Amino acid sequence: MLKLQSSQFNLPKAADIRGDDACDFTILDKSLLVAVLCDGVGSARKGGAAARQSVKFFIDHFKTRPKNWDITQSLTLFTQHINRLLFKESMTQYEQIELLTTLCVAVVEGDTLYTMNLGDSRIYLIEKNKNMKQLSVDHIMEEENLSHVLTQACGLTDHIEPVIFSTSIQKGDTIILCSDGLSSLMTDDSIQEEVLKGLGSTLIVQTAAKEHKDHERDDISMQIFRIEELDEIHAIKNQKLDIPQKLKIGDIFDGYTLVSSMMEHGRIWKVEKEGKIFVMKFPMASAIDDPIALEEFVKEAWYAKQVTHKAFGHAWVPEKRCARYYLMDLIEGINLVEYLKNRPITIDSAIALAKFLHKAEAHLLHLGLVHGDIKPENIIVFNKEGEVGVNFKMVDFGSVVEVFEVNSRAGTPSYLAPERFKGSAINESTELFSIGVTLYWALTGKYPYGEIEPFQTPTFKQAKLASTYNKNIPHWLESIIMRSISPDAQDRYAHYSEFFYELKSPEKVKPYYLKDSSFIEREPLLFYKLGFFILLMTNIVSFIYYNM
Repeated sequence: MLKLQSSQFNLPKAADIRGDDACDFTILDKSLLVAVLCDGVGSARKGGAAARQSVKFFIDHFKTRPKNWDITQSLTLFTQHINRLLFKESMTQYEQIELLTTLCVAVVEGDTLYTMNLGDSRIYLIEKNKNMKQLSVDHIMEEENLSHVLTQACGLTDHIEPVIFSTSIQKGDTIILCSDGLSSLMTDDSIQEEVLKGLGSTLIVQTAAKEHKDHERDDISMQIFRIEELDEIHAIKNQKLDIPQKLKIGDIFDGYTLVSSMMEHGRIWKVEKEGKIFVMKFPMASAIDDPIALEEFVKEAWYAKQVTHKAFGHAWVPEKRCARYYLMDLIEGINLVEYLKNRPITIDSAIALAKFLHKAEAHLLHLGLVHGDIKPENIIVFNKEGEVGVNFKMVDFGSVVEVFEVNSRAGTPSYLAPERFKGSAINESTELFSIGVTLYWALTGKYPYGEIEPFQTPTFKQAKLASTYNKNIPHWLESIIMRSISPDAQDRYAHYSEFFYELKSPEKVKPYYLKDSSFIEREPLLFYKLGFFILLMTNIVSFIYYNM
């Protein structure tokens, strides 16, 4: 995830005018910074309008760009498009160049900064070691008395071939965009000094302008972005790694020999190295031409590497790889579905499973993640030598997503909360629903709302009590399960902590009743108290009546 400190400020040349500068930025998908700064050319009547139009154009188009466009392609096509629009609008409305602006754009993706500029607005990079570089080119006439004349600008000609530069960046670097209104008042050294003091754009611009009266200087714009964390997922995605199209027994990757395929699709393998067996997972072969599938695999590998809790198997990504894959420890055991074919689950084991699922999800939440596909098939059951009872491990990192993800396709229909079918965000409550369904199924062999097929639009009527199928389930555990699978999110646990608290404190669990339960079923004690009171009052009235 990309994290940064940002500031931007635009100061017109006088308090009573709007000015010709414009700037803005956005962070898309928590991973992509797009910053744009334009300085409308003052000699053109519509320079300010061109600047504002260009800034809005880039921000809007980056938000909707096709996923398979890379940054260089996007910057090139967007620049050519807005340049042509401004030029044609000038020719159509004014028959001469009036919509004219400088343009500089900075885009951060992964550990790479992409820059492009037209005109004399500037882009600087102050590296972590405090060294400052100018990453833009001043497109101005070389003659000293003509240095104010631009040789390139946005809207100047019908066609332009922008030059895109890419620069590796790291945590601690600072990116600066500014108009020539600032660079004409401050030297590079003074800009660097002020930024390294930790000052923001507003204070730097106001300080630079304070010695000048209105209209004695140009408009001034400045943007500062201090990088706190880079989105490593995009950096990994951009690594030049081979995606094997065909895999067979005996193939060797970085010393790991493929032993046997573990899935029909042939992309998950048992591998051997130095006498030890591991699991190696490759992306699907189609990912070579599918950037979305590739990104999903990169995220899967990244999330798997972050997860360190013992509820999950250890996973890692070798630093140096000849192909795109990641590795996992081999977990010896069988999934919960296979395990329950030969024996029923005991109540103690069901409680242990519930606590295990809570711990697994709580660890993921600490990382800002959720599993996304909790179900018996993704739970491995195994025995530890010398220990009584069963142990569990969670598998399938392919479904792990960030908490509150809206567009996630993760999950198996029969285990999805009702709101997930309507596009709601995946969160603790929806995950608890999946946990509840898993426990219900493990204890009863039934789905509370029936088996739901992919692409089906299900209706969620009241589920039968789990004890309908298994009389051994304690009332307190049944209440926890039924509350977890409530179709109404308002009646469900909202947080893992609530669920776990009741698992640890059976005596504090409030009974769960079906909505169509009778009053005597819901409140038996109150029913008998009211009955006693009514009977008492009836006897008193009768006594008074017969003794009058």
